[in-house]
Amino acid sequence: MMSFILYVVGFFVLLAGVGYGAYLLHIPQTWIIVGALIITGAGIMSSGSHIKRHFYPDDTPQA
Repeated sequence: MMSFILYVVGFFVLLAGVGYGAYLLHIPQTWIIVGALIITGAGIMSSGSHIKRHFYPDDTPQA
């Protein structure tokens, strides 16, 4: 569980850094929001696969 919390904290730091960098580059707010939504979606998908690997380490059928 601790690694998942660390993953989420790192994700929010990444999201904040990218958003702030886009703001400093004077990118319109609409595109910053679109980028944040895309990054959030990618984070949700990768955290889902991370959790699946943690709880179900081997999905291959045993012969």
